Amino acid sequence: MADVSQEEKFSLKEVLVTFRACLTEAQEVLVDEYVNGWKGLVRFMSSLGTIFSFISKDAVNKIQIMENYRKSENGEKYLSLQSMVQYELDNDLVDLTKRAKYSESGCRTILRLHRALRWLHLFLEKLRTSTEDSKTSVLCSDAYNDSLANYHSWPIRKTATVAFYALPTRATFFEVMNVGTADEVVAMLGEAMPLVAKVYDITQELYAQHNLLDLP
Repeated sequence: MADVSQEEKFSLKEVLVTFRACLTEAQEVLVDEYVNGWKGLVRFMSSLGTIFSFISKDAVNKIQIMENYRKSENGEKYLSLQSMVQYELDNDLVDLTKRAKYSESGCRTILRLHRALRWLHLFLEKLRTSTEDSKTSVLCSDAYNDSLANYHSWPIRKTATVAFYALPTRATFFEVMNVGTADEVVAMLGEAMPLVAKVYDITQELYAQHNLLDLP
């Protein structure tokens, strides 16, 4: 596994905390917490070496784009995913039919993270319900084929499938999560995954409502 410094080590607990903090009482998704949740997920992928680099590198780029929006003079418009969608659509800041002037719009950027979040959620949920002898490569491939593969070209899909064969064992994945015993990891995944799923579902509904799920 990659050598990860102590301050950069992934902890499943931070995913639990950040995704819990993502949602307001009004069920709006806060961008800062969403981005922080993704930073934790990137640390998770990076802690396993370069296997997931084809996804994590893109995620890092998308995270930076969203952080720049939050730091801009219109930062408050990007407080939540709901306010971002409203602002960008009201001001024609989204390429709706073909990539052009706004290829790095907040709406498109979040959509790419949203799709990847579906894959990670499916994979981590499969890990949670797996057995000691389950093949992580199969679990990851199944999750990928049910999510991100639908948006990737054939060469990328092939590269991903080959990379997944190099995935470590279930026990190694659980060790990377820095929670404790296997039972403790399973318990925390059981607590964290519904929160991730809820954030995903609310985002999915928001994008569907505004016909944004197929942005180029």
